Amino acid sequence: MRGALGGPRVLLRRLREVMAEPVSAQDRLDKVVVLIAANMVAEVCSVYVLRVDGTLELYATEGLKREAVHQTVMRQDEGLVGLVASEANPINLSDAHSHPAFSYRPETGEEIYQSFLGVPILRTGNTRGVLVVQNRARRTYSDEEEEALQTTAMVLAEMVASGELLAIAKPGAEPAIRRQLHFTGSALADGIALGHVVLHEPRVVVKNVIADDIQKEFKRLDEAVAKLRADLDVMLERGEVADGGEHREVLEAYRMFAHDQGWLHRLREAVMTGLTAEAGVERVQSDTRARMLRATDPYLRERLHDLDDLGNRLMRQLVGQDHAPPREQLPDNAILVARSMGPAALLDYDRRKLRGLVLEEGGPTSHVAIVARALGIAAVGEIENATGLFESGDAVIVDGGAGDVHVRPPPDIESAYGERVKLGAKRQAQYRALRDKPCITKDGVPVDLMINAGLLVDLPHIADTGAGGIGLFRTELQFMIATAMPRISEQLSLYRAVLDAADGKPVTFRTLDIGGDKVLPYMREEPEENPALGWRAIRLGLDRPGLMRSQVRALLQAAAGRELKVMFPMIAAVSEFDEAKLLVERELTHLRRHRHKLPDRVEVGAMVEVPSLLFQLDELVSHVDFLSVGSNDLVQFLYAADRGNKRVADRFDPLSAPVLRAFQNIIDKAQAGGKPVTLCGELASKPIGALALVALGFRCLSLTPSALGAVKAMLLDLDTQKAAALLRPLIDHPKKGVAIRGELEAFAAAEGLQL
Repeated sequence: MRGALGGPRVLLRRLREVMAEPVSAQDRLDKVVVLIAANMVAEVCSVYVLRVDGTLELYATEGLKREAVHQTVMRQDEGLVGLVASEANPINLSDAHSHPAFSYRPETGEEIYQSFLGVPILRTGNTRGVLVVQNRARRTYSDEEEEALQTTAMVLAEMVASGELLAIAKPGAEPAIRRQLHFTGSALADGIALGHVVLHEPRVVVKNVIADDIQKEFKRLDEAVAKLRADLDVMLERGEVADGGEHREVLEAYRMFAHDQGWLHRLREAVMTGLTAEAGVERVQSDTRARMLRATDPYLRERLHDLDDLGNRLMRQLVGQDHAPPREQLPDNAILVARSMGPAALLDYDRRKLRGLVLEEGGPTSHVAIVARALGIAAVGEIENATGLFESGDAVIVDGGAGDVHVRPPPDIESAYGERVKLGAKRQAQYRALRDKPCITKDGVPVDLMINAGLLVDLPHIADTGAGGIGLFRTELQFMIATAMPRISEQLSLYRAVLDAADGKPVTFRTLDIGGDKVLPYMREEPEENPALGWRAIRLGLDRPGLMRSQVRALLQAAAGRELKVMFPMIAAVSEFDEAKLLVERELTHLRRHRHKLPDRVEVGAMVEVPSLLFQLDELVSHVDFLSVGSNDLVQFLYAADRGNKRVADRFDPLSAPVLRAFQNIIDKAQAGGKPVTLCGELASKPIGALALVALGFRCLSLTPSALGAVKAMLLDLDTQKAAALLRPLIDHPKKGVAIRGELEAFAAAEGLQL
């Protein structure tokens, strides 16, 4: 490094000594800038720290006027320092004054300095400050000098992140590492949670940044990379997947990156500057993350996740850290933060301590969202860069109803949400008081309220809510959280436990609804142009009769001596239902032949969620024992709007004339044929949706357990005839500019109904 006194390794060793001294934060920073200036033969070295208000404050300097420290403050769009911060890229100039972004601050006395080298102080790819060196003479700093300054900036990033600088910060102008953040994402599971951040895949804390023996660090790095590559090869050869539901193509991408020579070269270059192997990985990872976070190309931003995961795996390899934190160390009121995770990973955590979930990915219909609702924890998805911006232990508020997340919230926000939690607890107490009260509307109409379930953790909700039974048991969840295909004995055990927990109340089991977005980690995925309309649910079951027969056999054996209700999903033609029903009859014959005890009664039904069934209802009703309406899929197919695509998911209202006419047609045909019908989609879990459905004539709804109390309280006060008299004309003769939802809200307000 040209002009350097001893080079970057000597500088890093001296910095380590300064970091270990028992001095104040300001004294430490002052010594750091003197060391850097001397090592780089620079006349100026300055440290700017990003504050919570988004501005940059001069925290220490060697060469500029001392009185400017803590007085000079600039915006992120101001000057060369602001440009380095906003773009997260170094700027190296021999004539700084000629640059269009140059901004002169007279209180610093920097007008005499021509050359400028500024590098961002980065942590997890996020800018935390700027480190600058300057000289009077015009010179372009060498690549080696720029690299050395970036390495030094990494040491400063750890100092900022430690919170040490809070002691010298002005109130309201603390370092941005502690700034308040507010995000709005996708509401996954209702509820409000106040707690502290726990990272699902915690960042590796690099405790030893500066190397004692470079050759030893090269050896450690090479061995860790070789082990990483070997592990990925083994996973691919055995067809395994990692935690979080990674699939083969993801592992292929990991292997490609792990063998990339450019990546390995950057890691070795970072170690060459004097860093330990793990610090070198963190340095490269942070620099790459900073660039990709600012990329506009969606493909590059997606690859950021792959590189993040790969870098984390390598760092864990180097420091010997497990993939996830020990579950027993989970703090009380934990808010789990993850990029993405599968339902099995969420179920690994202690439910008693888990209060909320924040994901960078995942929509309301994702499987982890279904499990979050089953566990009764507030959850929000699509919070960009959450794992990079949240720190372990941060105070956080999750509003699962609105999709809001507040990190390090101010006292007034925390107090307001605290009051909402108290109010919610009071309402839940009121709902619990209604648990044993029959659900009969104000004008004497009985409505049967059931719950949706799919896991053992759901079963206590039957008694807790006073539900009439389980209107939809999602059998696929057992398959989704397993690492291998569940055996018949395992399925039998679950189904028997469900029927035991129901204690004589009806349970409707839906046969496997896999395929589409529900890909089992141990089954090879078949690429499809449009998986929601592809090889899934009953189509897959009929094409793989062995899989379906084993499930039906387990259901029949579990229900021995009891009643069994089985429902087939995604039926598009009556012939499909007949074929599936014939399979059930064959299994009954098989069990009879082998003298197994049979169910007392078996009812077989179909789920109405494919629009083609709307034109076969007369024929279908004569074939089934009951019908269930899957409003989630039926609405998305009616409007050709993917409910997992946030650009179109909210474009069409399920409380609109076309949808309600379809529902009306289903209920009318079912009643005419004397067959019971249940609606088990998300619409039933909202009081306003339940109001509309009961007004149409539905007398059985299956809901999310947490929603049952609010829906029941509303129905007890509902005059069904009044609601029907309002709704029917709105469906039959919709008026331009008149929204059915708005009319129902006005009706509820006039009737004193709590929505």
